[in-house]
Amino acid sequence: MTDQAIAPGSVTSLVPDDGGGMPRARRHRGVGLARVGWGVAGVAAVVALWELYKLLGPADGVTVGGDGSAGSGVILLPRTHDRAMPHVWDMVARMFAPTSGGDTPPLIVSVLDAAGTTLGLAALGWLIGVVVGGILGIVMQRWRLVEWGLLPWIVVSQIVPLIAFAPVVNALGNQIDRAGVFPWPQWFSVALIASYLAFFPVAIGMLRGLEAPDALHLDLLHAGAAGWWATLIHLRLPAAVPHLLPALRLAAASAVVGAVVAEVSIGLRGGIGRMLIQLAGQASSDPAAPWAPTFGTVAIGLVAAAGVALIGVTLHRFRRGEEIR
Repeated sequence: MTDQAIAPGSVTSLVPDDGGGMPRARRHRGVGLARVGWGVAGVAAVVALWELYKLLGPADGVTVGGDGSAGSGVILLPRTHDRAMPHVWDMVARMFAPTSGGDTPPLIVSVLDAAGTTLGLAALGWLIGVVVGGILGIVMQRWRLVEWGLLPWIVVSQIVPLIAFAPVVNALGNQIDRAGVFPWPQWFSVALIASYLAFFPVAIGMLRGLEAPDALHLDLLHAGAAGWWATLIHLRLPAAVPHLLPALRLAAASAVVGAVVAEVSIGLRGGIGRMLIQLAGQASSDPAAPWAPTFGTVAIGLVAAAGVALIGVTLHRFRRGEEIR
C-alpha cells in the first residue's frame, strides 16, 4: 500500500494500466476503432482508384503484341468503357433492381439467399477441415516418423488444381450414391472440396503450436509424472492457441474459396458460385449485374473471418503472447 491517497470517485486509477499511462481497456477500444477506420479507408481508396482509372484510362485498355485485330495481343490494362468497367454507383444501384426484370425480387435478395447457401457449405467444410487438420497435427507431433512421412504429402496435396479435383470428387460421390452404400447429396461434394482447402493451414498451425511450449515447461510436467495426454491437454493445446487462430482464419477463407469454386465446377444450383456464372454470361447486356455476387462472395469471407474472431475472443486467456499494438 502506498502513501498516495486515491481521490474519492476516482476509478481510472484502479483500471489496469498498459505501462504507457493509458488504461488497457481504453487502449484496446482505441485500437479497435483505428482498425475499423483503416478498413473503411481501404475500401474508399479502392473505390477512388477504380473511378480514377475509369476516368483517365483508355477506353480499349492497353494491349501489347498482336496483329492489331480485336482479341489479339496481351492485355496489360483493362478496358474502361461502361460495358467492361461500370461505375461503382451503377453496381450499387443494380443490386436493388429486379434480378431478371418483372416482378422478380431485388438482386440483393437473390445474392443473400445464394450467399447463405454457400456460407453454410463453407462452414461445414471448415468444420471437417478443422477436425481432420487438428487430428493430423496431433498425430504428427506425437510421432516424428509420421511427420516425416506425412507432411510432404500434405504440402503436395495443395498443388492439385481445385478446378480439376472438384469433378472427380463429384463423380465419386455420384457412384457411391448410386451404389447405395450411403446417401451422397451433391452439396456434400461441395463441403468436402471446401474441407480439402481448409485442413492444410489447420494441420500446419496445429503442428507448429503443439511444438511451441518451452523445454522448461515440458520438463516441469515430466518431473511431475505427467503423461503425454496430460501434457497435451494442459500445456500443448493451450500453447497452440496463438498459432492455431491465424490458421483457423486462413482455413475459413480457404473454405469459402473452395465452396465457390466447387459450385462452379460441379454446377450446384442455389449457391453464389452458380450465380456468378449465370450473371457473367449476361455481362454484355447487363455489365453491373455480375458484381453483385462478387460483393456477396466478399461478404461471405468477412462473415467467416468474423466467426473465427469470435472464437478468438472466447480463448483470450490463452493469447497472452498476442498483445494488441
